[in-house]
This record gives sequence, C-alpha cells and structure tokens, in this order.
Amino acid sequence: MSRALLIIDLQVGLLEEEPRAVESDGVIGRINAMAERARARGAPVIFCQHEETGTPWAFATAGWQLDARLVRQMGDLHVRKTALDAFLGTTLQDQLVARGVDHLVVAGYASEFCVDTTVRRAAGLGYAVTLVSDAHTTQDKPHLSADHIRRHHNLTLVEATNFPGKISLAPAATLWA
Repeated sequence: MSRALLIIDLQVGLLEEEPRAVESDGVIGRINAMAERARARGAPVIFCQHEETGTPWAFATAGWQLDARLVRQMGDLHVRKTALDAFLGTTLQDQLVARGVDHLVVAGYASEFCVDTTVRRAAGLGYAVTLVSDAHTTQDKPHLSADHIRRHHNLTLVEATNFPGKISLAPAATLWA
C-alpha cells in the first residue's frame, strides 16, 4: 500500500483568525515530525492551500501563505483549492494516481470543515484514509469547544463504514514510525 501525507490548509490567514486555532503549535510540530518520517520513506507530502477571492486567504496574499512553522522541502507537492473538498476542482486526484497512492494520511485545519469533507471524499473514492488524531485543529465555536469538535471527528469518522475506502484513526507518532 502506497501512502501519502495530506496537510490541509495550515495557512496564515486561517490560523490567525479569531478565535485562534487550538494547539496549533503542537499540531504543526507533530505534522513536521511525521512529514520528516514520511519523506525518509519516500512517501509524498502534499500541502493543500485554500483560496477565496476577497478574503484574508486570497491567492498569493500574505494570509494565503503556509504557516512559517511548517517545514517544507523541495519535492513536496502543492494543491490549490477553492472548496472544502481537497479533490473538488483540483489536481489532487491526478497527483495521487500518478504516484500510485492508495492510502491518504490526513492532517491539518479545520477539523469540521476541510479535514472532515476531504476524509469523507477520499474514502468515497476508495482510498484507505488515516485521520491523524492529534494533528488536526480548529477554533472554539459558540456552541462547542475546539477540543470537543476534534474528539467528535476522531470518533465519528471511523464509524463511517459505508464508503469503499476504510477510515481509520492513529496518532502522529505511530505513522511512518
């Protein structure tokens, strides 16, 4: 099985929104360590960047840039997206097919939006998907804390068993270990 690490929307304009994304330092640190291990084993590392005209994360603006704490290397792949789904209208599927990837390891921002939607779409397309339980984040909401949102997605996505691809959950330290 050929795995790739998909890092979703860890961008300046999204992470700096108020309220701030919870535990972003820890999430980015775990992603950096996992990405280093993935690269050492020849696995593709793919950064997705959301863009929307007229927002702080419009294409090529300061807010669109990936967070400076992320460690990137030559050879990492990049996908621009305009929807919650990292597959919709992007080059992601083509890049995965070209590299023989059949298993996506997913981390990033925002747990309840782009992470959730992309995990479900990948499983619907038949990919095995591992959601990295301690490497996705979001902000507190008026109705629910970010920690509750993250735990909810960790628990419920693995229960979505009617997709062609299986969704599993694992902490970052266990991946490419």
